[in-house]
Amino acid sequence: MFVAPARPRYDSPMSERPIILAEGLRKSFGDVHALRGVDLAVAPGTVFGLLGPNGAGKTTAVRILTTLLHPDGGRAEVDGHDVVRDAEALRRVIGLAGQAAAVDPNLTGFENLEMVGRLYHLPVAEARRRSREVLERFGLADAADRPARTYSGGMRRRLDLGASLVGRPKVLFLDEPTTGLDPRSRIELWDVIRELVKDGTTLLLTTQYLEEADVLADRIAVVDLGAVIAEGTADELKAQIGGEVLEIRVSERSRVAEAAGAVLGLVPGGGKVDNNTGEVTLPVGGNGPAILTEAVRRLDAAGITLSDIALRRPTLDDVFLQLTGREVREVERAAPGRARRRRREVEP
Repeated sequence: MFVAPARPRYDSPMSERPIILAEGLRKSFGDVHALRGVDLAVAPGTVFGLLGPNGAGKTTAVRILTTLLHPDGGRAEVDGHDVVRDAEALRRVIGLAGQAAAVDPNLTGFENLEMVGRLYHLPVAEARRRSREVLERFGLADAADRPARTYSGGMRRRLDLGASLVGRPKVLFLDEPTTGLDPRSRIELWDVIRELVKDGTTLLLTTQYLEEADVLADRIAVVDLGAVIAEGTADELKAQIGGEVLEIRVSERSRVAEAAGAVLGLVPGGGKVDNNTGEVTLPVGGNGPAILTEAVRRLDAAGITLSDIALRRPTLDDVFLQLTGREVREVERAAPGRARRRRREVEP
């Protein structure tokens, strides 16, 4: 049986007590180590992003923080409630929207929200009032009396997110909320998230979309193989690369490897080669102009024609590559079975 250790010391540099705190969280499913001692501290009224590929441990962490799983070790609390000892009280102050819209397709939008309100033990009149407010806020008022099965994917995601807000939670957990949405629906949901933060809600957001974490999160923890490998603001994480990135696009795909061989030695640790797009990417630090000039000289001497060459600021994808030696997309391609196996073991 899991026994929670003593309450933690709050030695975080944050001026306020963290509203979400995790120390040394561990969880295994057979021989799969989903979490390997995860530490998190989230300030009130902020968006905290957990960034990483499928199978990294993001969903497991969320399920522990929302009392759906017990940790094998370590401890965590949300709004002062221990996730193990105070689970019942904790559930009254949190909301959760998972990876799939958890709505009843046979109920109307209004009936789905009213049902959630009643599960929060709200009086009937209050549950109905809040349901109408949420439908209006999420642009679903005109579809309130339609069965949810008639909703588009984006509408179902908004309804699911709305359901997590009927109880007016202080802390909202969003587990990959935009997975499967088209670009327009994703942007609409981003706008909703921004509005929630303006109202004082604290959000913990898991995502495998690098631009999503970049746009929404005040702070980001990069998770890989069940551990936090870096944490900071998006700019702080990008600064770990130390400056600009040089992107080279080779006109002839058959000569990409030759182009890479000519320029990868210009920076310590080399760079990234994508044979499908013909791109070679180098983290160049503060020496961008000089390395660009030398790269052009070498490629010209080799008779390699370029379709584009440019310096740009690093992205979170560059950060993940620098930290792990792999891109998020490469992790997904290399271990899809591992990710699916972990999801089967974690999901009910």
